[in-house]
Amino acid sequence: MKKVNKPRNDEMLAEYDFRGGVRGKYAGRFSGDTVMIALEPDVAESFPDAKSVNEALRLLIRVSASSRKAPVKKSK
Repeated sequence: MKKVNKPRNDEMLAEYDFRGGVRGKYAGRFSGDTVMIALEPDVAESFPDAKSVNEALRLLIRVSASSRKAPVKKSK
């Protein structure tokens, strides 16, 4: 089945009025080394804030690193 291309309307709707807007108003809130990611809704439900996300990720990093360093037991 062939996809039908709908004509694009690049015009903004009249109700969008940016005349009083300020470019970059909130950009200064984030440092240069800030990485923004989007969590899926089911994951986001488990974390009340960014601090708890970072704590969980640090724990995962520690567990992962320690499991890689664990010696492999040889069976006799």
